[in-house]
Amino acid sequence: MATIGPTSGSGVANSAPGNKQIPTKERTPKERERQTYTLQYQLDRTPLMNFFSVEREHKKAEKAANFAQKKAKLAATASPLKSSKISAKDEQQLPEYVEQTSPGKKKIPRPLENDPYTKAYLPKVVESSWYDWWEQEGVFNPEFSPSGGVKPAGKFVISMPPPNVTGALHCGHALGNALQDLLIRWHRMRGFTTVWVPGCDHAGISTHSVVEKMLCNRHRQTRHDLGRSKFTELVWSWKAEYHEKINRVQKRMGGSMDWSREAFTMDKNSIAAVKETFCRLHEEGFIYRSDRLVSWCTALNTSLSNLEVDNKDLSGRTLLDVPGYKKKVEFGVLTYFKYPVEETMLGDTGIAVHPQDERFKHLVGKSAVHPFLPDRRLPIIADEYVDKEFGTGAVKLTPAHDPNDYNLGKKHNLEFINILTDNGLLNSKAGPIFEGKKRFDARYAVVEELQKLGLFVKKESHPMKVPLCLKSKDIIEPLIKPQWWMRMKELAEPAIAVVRNGEIKIQPEKAEKSYYRWMENIHDWCLSRQLWWGHQIPAYFICLEAEDGDQIDNNLWVTGRTEAEAEDKARNRFPNAKLVLKQDPDCLDTWFSAGLWPLSTLGWPKKTPDFEKLFPTSCLETGWDILFFWIARMIMLSLKLTGKVPFTDVYCHSLIRNSEGRKMSKSLGNVIDPVDIMEGIDLESLHAKLLVGNLDPTEVARATKYQKTAFPQGVPECGADALRFTLISYTTGGGDINFDIKVMHAYRRFCNKICQASRYVLGKLPSGFVPNATVTVTGKESVAERWILHRFNAAAAAMNEALKAREFSKSTQIAVQYIYDELCDVFIENSKAITADGSPEQQLSTLNALYTALEGGLKLIHPMMPFLTEELWQRLPRRSGDSTKSIMIASYPQFDRTLEDLAASQEYDVILGCSKGVRSIIAKYSIKDNGKVYVQCYDAETYKIASCGLTSIKSLSGKGVAAIEILAPTATAPVGCAIFIASSTTTLLDIRGRIQVEKEIQSMKSKLEKAKRVVGDQKKITEQWSDENQRISEAAKAAELTKLQEAEAEWGGQQFFQRQDSASFSAHANYLSEYLQQSANVKQQTENQEETGSSPGRVKQSFQEQPPAERWDSKKRLLNILE
Repeated sequence: MATIGPTSGSGVANSAPGNKQIPTKERTPKERERQTYTLQYQLDRTPLMNFFSVEREHKKAEKAANFAQKKAKLAATASPLKSSKISAKDEQQLPEYVEQTSPGKKKIPRPLENDPYTKAYLPKVVESSWYDWWEQEGVFNPEFSPSGGVKPAGKFVISMPPPNVTGALHCGHALGNALQDLLIRWHRMRGFTTVWVPGCDHAGISTHSVVEKMLCNRHRQTRHDLGRSKFTELVWSWKAEYHEKINRVQKRMGGSMDWSREAFTMDKNSIAAVKETFCRLHEEGFIYRSDRLVSWCTALNTSLSNLEVDNKDLSGRTLLDVPGYKKKVEFGVLTYFKYPVEETMLGDTGIAVHPQDERFKHLVGKSAVHPFLPDRRLPIIADEYVDKEFGTGAVKLTPAHDPNDYNLGKKHNLEFINILTDNGLLNSKAGPIFEGKKRFDARYAVVEELQKLGLFVKKESHPMKVPLCLKSKDIIEPLIKPQWWMRMKELAEPAIAVVRNGEIKIQPEKAEKSYYRWMENIHDWCLSRQLWWGHQIPAYFICLEAEDGDQIDNNLWVTGRTEAEAEDKARNRFPNAKLVLKQDPDCLDTWFSAGLWPLSTLGWPKKTPDFEKLFPTSCLETGWDILFFWIARMIMLSLKLTGKVPFTDVYCHSLIRNSEGRKMSKSLGNVIDPVDIMEGIDLESLHAKLLVGNLDPTEVARATKYQKTAFPQGVPECGADALRFTLISYTTGGGDINFDIKVMHAYRRFCNKICQASRYVLGKLPSGFVPNATVTVTGKESVAERWILHRFNAAAAAMNEALKAREFSKSTQIAVQYIYDELCDVFIENSKAITADGSPEQQLSTLNALYTALEGGLKLIHPMMPFLTEELWQRLPRRSGDSTKSIMIASYPQFDRTLEDLAASQEYDVILGCSKGVRSIIAKYSIKDNGKVYVQCYDAETYKIASCGLTSIKSLSGKGVAAIEILAPTATAPVGCAIFIASSTTTLLDIRGRIQVEKEIQSMKSKLEKAKRVVGDQKKITEQWSDENQRISEAAKAAELTKLQEAEAEWGGQQFFQRQDSASFSAHANYLSEYLQQSANVKQQTENQEETGSSPGRVKQSFQEQPPAERWDSKKRLLNILE
């Protein structure tokens, strides 16, 4: 008894990455200190991760993002920001907003005061009118030099990955568009000749399938009922409708595409490019005709490439849904018969055994008789391919329906018998018993017949792979078909080389590795698709009079860019023959025309000015899932046809999954329309949208259930800017993205914060205010003003570096830190006292700093938030001599050495530290008003800075403080105070009569014990460092040392009562001053070591020397004295 192989029925696709989410509470000065240090670190261009791999960095960014996303969710559910003047309920009660500006005209700004639509950020109000005006002004069009060439800064060109015209855009498209527009706007503002070419893809199989399904659902017709001409007319109508919808959404998102250059993969130029490529490669022998095994989808009635097949792993017996069958079909079983057969046994033409298998050696060379087709003899062959330990060691061969059997059939010259029709029915070669049966129905019929004959033995569960069509989910059938193929090995070699030598950079690193893996194992590409929608293959079969030509005879095929050219070729080949040409009815694989996209969108095969000036393009930003479908093929075809790379930079973003981590799928109903996020939608309307498409009733029920769980209150209005900013913040280059609407709604609050900050600044600028002509430092600025200019300068440097490195998530963190933490929470608060009580000269200086900080911030985030920034920037007065009409073409902030002010940064850090101490101790004891605070400085320099900055400290300390007094290092400290110890000061709060003394002492004891444990734990970490055995970055070590220093400071004395005489306090202050000076020395040594690259072991040693070991005893003595 022999065994056949596993039955197959055929014979043979975070949390939000690393974004710093909107803070739900005020940043502590210590946190600001760390952030300041981090940005300065980047500014100095010191390597952050000398030892960590790129992959580890991605994981680290994603881990940080998980925490940040949770914070954003809390922000979304928390009470509105204090700066907001309008509640969600009030917003719903507002009359429908009607824009007063005529389309294409510059927007008429609404007043900021006494207007319900401008009290707080309303996306529909802010985002109206601007896009029409941008188009009208032509700011999307590229600017060339006076001579007509590219501008001195260079060119930056993106040919947009064309969305399919199969339906509406989804969040995956929105992610790609947000990233591409970020890069386009950033380069445009930096003076590049910038072009973003939009367009759509005809999506042959997808569109063909969707329209056919619609035709069946609505009219109970097939394409054959209409005929090719009528069907393609219907598809063109579908294309026109959805093409318009797609463009409308892209404009709604603010995409700055050059619409005058819009392309389509079946427009006139694309047709010319496809014909030129096919004919040229056919003439050079790269494209050929062959009768080979293809992956056939019976549902779509077309062949597929291997990339369009999903091999589903089954662990054993499994029942699967198959299109066209009411009952589930069994897969994953191994079937035993007295004659080695399985469900494809009707196409068997041989039996194979291992040549060293003693059981069958005597049968090699003989033949077996087919049980249902007695006239068919099955030769028994020997081949080492057979595993003699599998089953009984004898395997039947079906070379016309199995890839492995196909190779053996070629090797041993077996007969190739196709038993299936294109629709999945058995043909006459299956025998009269089974002819006309559906393929999986025939499987059960075969078993029944074998049982009747007494040949059936058993079947058992067996692991296997089932090939599924990615589009229809039908089971793929390997069939022998005459098709057009392209040789790929020779094309792949130079395409691998240009990535290895750096001509093309693919990010992230794992995408580059996948590229090499696939390209080095590439197979020939099946180009033919049995469709009516697409590029009909420009190949013609020569029908000679009185001859029946062989369809796989390459000599009887000619190609032509026109039919006349093809006819000339045919007559030259057969000069005296009577002939007729018949064009191949098949269409080309969609990816063939898509592979020419960067060429054809710029005019190739013609030598147009665009192609001469703008090719190669600069960047391709797309999903990693089409790395092989599209990116690799564009590189291969461009190198072959032009000798140039199609682009120099490839960034593969992650796929978006829903909040539960599941892949977004139309059939699951978890695909989110970007328009619904931008404009909001209630739950009932979400349900109604499910009924408009082609979803099966069971799928509608499943999708409805999901929507109720994910969006119980519907989707809130978030606006285009918040949508874009969130998607950018998700992009770390790591794993897939877990989408959550709460995060997007939280970023709408960030937009509101920017609005309120702008409202404040505009409200302070006097009528007729003209800011300084340039961003310069006069030398008369206050420390706070110098600090904010320094921080803006550092943010500009860090932002440009992040975008250059394609660190998109990091760029959003930089934006939030500068605008939210530094401009809004610090400098604007600091400015209030000066603008109210300062001298005219001080007020003017502060107003200029406010203007520069705000204007610079708006320009900094414009590429991420185009609508909001244009709305606010247009309200700002222009600098003298500045006639820039739109923020889109304003100069992007760059690092300016004259604004760098480390001294001001260090001074203002002291002020921030003082205010942090005040706020912390006020919050600790819940002081709402009349708080009396003292700030004791440890050294004369700190005392001088704090005294000069007293106004700033008061402004930043909150409303609960009535008075603040700065104490010199030698001053007598007041009694009856709670103490908060910081890096260079001690803050004392008069709490006499406000709290319970004994309770506070006990609390202090617990905190000291905890601090002691933390110090011990951190020391263990540092003691485990080994230069030889652990790859730990200097940044990571610095972070651990910082934690240790903070714990030591906490250990030095938590908030406790000052109940001793001044001598006791002075002694403690002197000790702490000495300790903190030592800690500062350690920090400086750490920084010096990182800059010089000295041994990290020295950092550990230096730290262990500081401070003295007996300090814990000193703290215990202090505690005992207090008690």
